[in-house]
This record gives sequence, structure tokens and C-alpha cells, in this order.
Amino acid sequence: MANARDGMNYAPDMGDADTVVQPGEFVFAAAHFDHGHIYGQIDGIASAGGTLKYVFDTQDGRVDSVLEKYPGAKRVSSFDAILDDDEVKLVTAAAIPNERCGLGIRIMDSGKDYLTDKAPFTTLDQLALAKAKAEETGRKYAVCYSERLLCESAYYAGEVARSGRIGRVLQVLNLAPHNLAAQTRPEWFFQKEKFGGILTDIGSHQFEQFLYCAGANDAEIKFARVENFANASYPEFEDFGEASAILDNGASCYCRLDWFNPKGSQVWGDGRTFILGEKGYIEARKYRDIVRGEPDVVYIVDDEGEERVDCAGKVGFPFFGKFVLDCLNRTENAMTQAHAFKAAELAMQAQVLAEKSQ
Repeated sequence: MANARDGMNYAPDMGDADTVVQPGEFVFAAAHFDHGHIYGQIDGIASAGGTLKYVFDTQDGRVDSVLEKYPGAKRVSSFDAILDDDEVKLVTAAAIPNERCGLGIRIMDSGKDYLTDKAPFTTLDQLALAKAKAEETGRKYAVCYSERLLCESAYYAGEVARSGRIGRVLQVLNLAPHNLAAQTRPEWFFQKEKFGGILTDIGSHQFEQFLYCAGANDAEIKFARVENFANASYPEFEDFGEASAILDNGASCYCRLDWFNPKGSQVWGDGRTFILGEKGYIEARKYRDIVRGEPDVVYIVDDEGEERVDCAGKVGFPFFGKFVLDCLNRTENAMTQAHAFKAAELAMQAQVLAEKSQ
């Protein structure tokens, strides 16, 4: 990532990833570059051995860096050219959030799998449509919850929590400050109908991590709040959100989301995850350990002592290789469809509750 404070275009260096397929064995396309997360999604699939055949976008300039990096890819002027090519097995996209469901339905109807940026939906009605279409077609409506899947420390912390090392997980806390840089954001970013609200959007990351780290399948939202504290010039925008829930296995969870990353921060947001277990606890300092300066640091304290784990460049991004193989083998080792949908559902339920409470 060229600018460490540019969260919208955050894409980690994939390093020397292990490929799971040979060139041409898994052909994919990328479309709708409305959010910069698309670049990380492309790199993730390509790092697993995927072959990028097509790119499609409605604006000039946003695909140029991709065509330079992947010279074998071709820009097409019609999205139908992608849908009509049977060689393409997957389409990854980062459309405007309220357009992601409709796009996914078209992709699944064409017989292809779909990997979208979060949030995958802006309404519960969209979720119902996607569920029905996934069941009808047997295609995947996958979601790149990048706060875990594209973050080595968050991924590692989740694996440690699930390993049993700290015992039964009792609570998961997520703090997710973000850098606003309003002047760099597109118009849709501030329109509630299009972005869905702060809990729907950023909150989908958090609920995905709650479910995964605690090994849960569902939750009951107990509290939710959204506010616009300091951005009156964007009246539909929400710059602060928080929510708490009880997971179906008894663990509790809480998240705070905000657009108040201070100017002195050297990164786009000092995101952290805290996981409490019966026998220890874990802290993931995702994008910067402000004490020592490095990104992707995990602290673990258990009955054996204290440990600091530097994850950068060591954990990698295992989701993408597993996901490519899932698409080929029709398995669910990277992430189940139920999990992807449930994280989004809970985030939207929290958004609804927050709005009713206003």
C-alpha cells in the first residue's frame, strides 16, 4: 500500500504465497472497482495461482494498475463479456454496497461463483434474495471480510483462539478506528441508502470475527448505537457506532467503530482485537503496534507465560488458497456460506436496532 493512511485502498503485500493451482486452472475476472478493497481481493486470488482474465469497470483509471501488474488480463467494455465466458469460474467485485447483491445474483445466474467486498448487503431483504439464489444455483456468494482475511495478525489470533490454547472463549472485543479523509471519498460513501450505515458496513467485519474467534454460529444483539458526532456537512453519514451481543455459545462480544483516527497516527486505523478465554487472553494489534512500531503483532498470555508474536510476512493469507480450492471442489474449507451470510445478517440487525433507538 503506497499510503499507510489510505484505508480505502488498503491491500497488503502478499509476499511469496503458496499457489494451489497451476496457471490457467482457475480463471477469474474482476469488476466494479468502486472500493479499493478490490485490489487486495485480486491479489489474494492471484497469489493462490488464479489467472486474471478480464477486468471491467465503469470509470477510467481505476483498473490501470491492475493491467500493469497482470499484463495477461484484458479490459472489457461490457460486463456481459465476463458472464458469457464459461472459462471464468469466479468474479470478484467491490461495487457500491447497495448494488452488490444484484450483481452477485447476475453472477450466480451465469454459473459462476462470486467474491464481494464487505458489506455484502445493505438490507435484510437483499440477504434473503442472495440466500435463495445461492441455494437455487449452488454457486458461492463469498465475502472478503478483509479485517481478518487480509490481516495476518487477526488471522493468527483467530487460529490461536480456536486451537483451545486459552480455553473456552468468553468474550471478544473489537476496536476499529478508521481514517476518514472525506475529500478523497466518493459521493456514494456519504449516502445512507448506498453504504447502509456504519454497523452494516464496518460492523460486518466485526461480527465475522466474533463468530469465528469464539466458534459461534449465531448471536442475539443486545445493544447498538450509531451517531454523527462531527460531520454535520454529511447529514446521512455515521462517524461512530457500537454494538454488543451474546453469542449462541454464551460468549459476549462488543465492537466500537469510528472515523476518528487522529492525524498523528501513522496508519489508517489502529485496529485491535481482544479475546478472553478461561485460560488466557490474546490481543491482536493489527495495523500498528504503537509501542514498537511494527504492524501485525499478537500478544498471548496464558498459564505458560507471556508471548509476543510478530506475524507480518509469516502467517500469509491462507483464506485465498482454500477458497480457490473450495470453488473447484465445491467444498467449504475457507469459509462456509452460512458463516458469510450470518456475519452480514447480524451487522444489519445491529444497524436496525441502533436506528430504532435513535
